[in-house]
Amino acid sequence: MMSPVSELGAAGYAIFWGVTLFALGIFGFRVFQLWRYLSLGRKGAGAGHLAGRALAAAGHFFGQWCQLKRFSPRDRAALGHVFLAWGFFLFALYYLLFVIIGEGFGISTAIENNSFYAYYSWVVDIAAPLVIIAAAWAMLRRYVVRPPRLKGQQTWEAMLILVTVLVHPMTHLFKMASGLALGAPPVGLGIALPPVSAWLSSFFAGGAASWHSFFFWTHWGFILFVLGIIGYTRYLHMVAAPFNIFLRELPPKGVLSPINLESAGSFGASRITDFTRKQLLDLYACVVCGRCQDACPAYASGKVLNPEAVVQNLKKHLLKVAPGLLKGNKTPPIIGEVVSEEAIWDCTTCLACQEICPLAVEPVPKLVDMRRHLAMEGGRLPEPVRGTLRSLEARAHPYRGTAATRTTWAEGLGVKTLSESRDIDMLYWVGCSAALDSRNIRVARALARIMKAAGVNFGILGDEELCCGDPARRLGDEYLFQTICRRNIGVLQGYGVRSIVTACPHCFHSLKHEYPPFGGNFEVVHHTQLMAGLIRGGRLKISGAGAQRVAYHDACYLGRYHGIYEAPREVLRACGMLVELPRRRKNSFCCGGGGGHMWLEEAPEKRVSARRAEEIVRAGVDTVATACPYCLTMLEEALKTGATESPIKVMDVAEIAAAALGVDDVT
Repeated sequence: MMSPVSELGAAGYAIFWGVTLFALGIFGFRVFQLWRYLSLGRKGAGAGHLAGRALAAAGHFFGQWCQLKRFSPRDRAALGHVFLAWGFFLFALYYLLFVIIGEGFGISTAIENNSFYAYYSWVVDIAAPLVIIAAAWAMLRRYVVRPPRLKGQQTWEAMLILVTVLVHPMTHLFKMASGLALGAPPVGLGIALPPVSAWLSSFFAGGAASWHSFFFWTHWGFILFVLGIIGYTRYLHMVAAPFNIFLRELPPKGVLSPINLESAGSFGASRITDFTRKQLLDLYACVVCGRCQDACPAYASGKVLNPEAVVQNLKKHLLKVAPGLLKGNKTPPIIGEVVSEEAIWDCTTCLACQEICPLAVEPVPKLVDMRRHLAMEGGRLPEPVRGTLRSLEARAHPYRGTAATRTTWAEGLGVKTLSESRDIDMLYWVGCSAALDSRNIRVARALARIMKAAGVNFGILGDEELCCGDPARRLGDEYLFQTICRRNIGVLQGYGVRSIVTACPHCFHSLKHEYPPFGGNFEVVHHTQLMAGLIRGGRLKISGAGAQRVAYHDACYLGRYHGIYEAPREVLRACGMLVELPRRRKNSFCCGGGGGHMWLEEAPEKRVSARRAEEIVRAGVDTVATACPYCLTMLEEALKTGATESPIKVMDVAEIAAAALGVDDVT
């Protein structure tokens, strides 16, 4: 049997290669054009760990772990995408081997009359209906069910993509079925025929040759049409995603790139060309699935920020201005024009958007880069931000009006400072909240009593301890952060400090991961890790079952940033108290205090903490445990005021452990 291409003779090959090369040319031209747009961005830090990145990217993209790990009974869309993606990969190989090579070079008879073709025909025959079902489900979900995260996404572009996804496996099945009716392979190869195509072949008993030719050219035309529009539609994510996943931020998460203050020509991002090429690649990779929008606590609280909109608006801006920029046109500003200042300040840097994104799009560094411009060059800061930064600069802490000193909390506990004695095994980095906030002081005292009970030889810096610098950095003042950071490193190295424990995840993150680029390399543990280790080692003996229902709230900077989920739960289980909240671990909902928001003023009806407090109240618990001073402050305030007012207590894990040990201030 002659193939649909060869039966037309030389004209068939001319048509086949003409339309194929034309589509490839459109695709290649657009990819080259988009690559030139990426080149407008800054060069970022080099990507190390190439082999590990490649293996991880392959698993995430080709294995679709990026979708499978997010599948849940509540959100089944990931499964549909897995079928679509795997179908795409299988069909892509089929087109390469049996259409481009087989039909295009006139050797289809030779490469189709073997068992590999027969078995692969089975594979795509099963994949095709799954792709059809997934595409139909996606259309129904987007245009009929309309979940909140797809609000406003019922566009012609989305419909075009879904229609092409739906049609191409249909035309493949009809092409195969009409071929089987003509006796084409895998007929006569000694194995059972592909079931779906074999069933459909009965409909082509008469005129099969004409139908086979029609469906071949129709099918190939659809494929080439898709190839041509990839670079102009959301299909682009198929090309950008594997590279974006390959270049994604590796653990530790959320570490901000330092600015070389001496050589930098500008600070932060005020124009599209101020972003790195990886940050611009993010814009191509985004498929507008709405997951980041769903996960964002600011958006859920009714604020302006929508991470999906930030990424998409930047993408539209890039595509609009890039041709002119390549010709030497002036670069227009993005702050206030493309991304509003309100949206920039709404971010709590919780990383929920980046955790949920299947394609490694990273909105948070972009927002922080824009804050950096506003803080260091633009001079346009909300007054609470300005006041916080002034306090950090003048007092080395963000708490304005506090009467406490760095050592007030330790009165009567016999805690030594390093200026008195350097004979310690571990430094307790108290942090601004635990030292200066009246409520968090109780946490510092509880932890000190626990360490004394366990025989930990520790000391503090006392008045020599400054803020770790996290608020300054997250609010965009990189100069102030680096100033504080270097002063702290000097003090710590001066005392020969190697090991540090802290109860604040923000201090933990800064000391452990953001000080090393400036020469500060220390062993840093969170207080829940220390307590869990002391319990396992038998140095803390907690017995007795707690009578209260205690829920644990996962802090963003402890959980999503560092994956520390078990240590606090281990301590609470030892105390006989643990109830899980519906949104927990990597899916935990932010308290609203990160990104400098502990010191920003917010309208009561838009407070992130109020949304989390509502969940805690619905859980019906007596106490909510935290492992972060920001979470403790934000949740305690939310549970005492407004619509979420409740008698539920908020306690740090250390306070609960101290009470169980009988070493808290009350006993």
